[in-house]
Amino acid sequence: MKNIILGMMLLFVALSTQAQEKKNKNAKYQFEVNGNCEQCQKRIQKAAYSVPGVKSATWDIESHNLTVFLNEEKCSVSDVKKAIAKVGHDTDDTKAEDTVYEKLHSCCKYERK
Repeated sequence: MKNIILGMMLLFVALSTQAQEKKNKNAKYQFEVNGNCEQCQKRIQKAAYSVPGVKSATWDIESHNLTVFLNEEKCSVSDVKKAIAKVGHDTDDTKAEDTVYEKLHSCCKYERK
């Protein structure tokens, strides 16, 4: 009888732990992306949407903040930042390669930190 109760308790703990690790299908993230103009806005948003699992991406020209809604079961915010860096725009912790940055149009070049 004690073994059955102990087994039931272990099963309950295991199921509770698994339920806490469930990922959010509509997670909202906001982070800074460097850029200057409407061309940058289109490029940044297009790069974000290229990541499978991204549901919405809106970059604000004035504040330089990108708001992203994504399915954490399919991608992570790191995946989005890497995709944006590949098109030449730095984020708060992911930098674009110099060669890609140099290919940006002159109006799209921003002051790099």
